Amino acid sequence: MSKFQLLDAVTLTEAVALADGGVAPPETAGAIVEVFKKGEAYLVELFGGWVKAEVGGDFVPATQDEPGAFMETIGVETVYPHQLQLVKSASEMMGDRERLQSVLDNLSEDLVAEVCDFAEFLQEKQQKVRSD
Repeated sequence: MSKFQLLDAVTLTEAVALADGGVAPPETAGAIVEVFKKGEAYLVELFGGWVKAEVGGDFVPATQDEPGAFMETIGVETVYPHQLQLVKSASEMMGDRERLQSVLDNLSEDLVAEVCDFAEFLQEKQQKVRSD
């Protein structure tokens, strides 16, 4: 099992080169968007400062509290476990239904069908308990 899970909030423990030629410094915030080879590496969306979009489409610096503000993506890079520190697990940030939807979005159709069969089994089990 991997050290980090899909959608975990993380920070970098060391600088990471960005594909555009820049560098993300230590403590850069990110989110795990893909897990490679059971956690040997991760695809991490890395974030810069808070910005908001102007009417013309340009981003301007903003504060976290401003309406429409969001953290700008500075890169999506392959990062290794020793380069990451967990800030908050996905399970702490979202409910079980959201986590399940995220997992389902990344499964093949045959595995989604298996999950559906299991969910229907649980539903029938729950209905039987209620009627007893």
